[in-house]
Amino acid sequence: MTDLTDDQKRDLEAAAFRRLLSHLATRSDVQNIDLMNLAGFCRNCLSNWMREAAEEAGLPLSKDESRELVYGMPYEAWRAQHQREATPEQQAAFETNRPHE
Repeated sequence: MTDLTDDQKRDLEAAAFRRLLSHLATRSDVQNIDLMNLAGFCRNCLSNWMREAAEEAGLPLSKDESRELVYGMPYEAWRAQHQREATPEQQAAFETNRPHE
């Protein structure tokens, strides 16, 4: 494996994260509940992890601000434009998996 400096590794991780966010922005058809059921995390998880990282670094970042960074728009606007009501099947899978409990 190529020896990377800490800065190079951080830059590559940041680029991969930006690409993930870009990909999720183009796939607004994929609902958070789908992500939770299949992968155990969703856009809200990403925003929470970003906010926690900011807190650890001593940076002020609110829940709304971190969500806007992940969603690319205010969360309520994203919900209004893209979020659909979960189907009974999606909800049942979520209850079975419960990744955060």
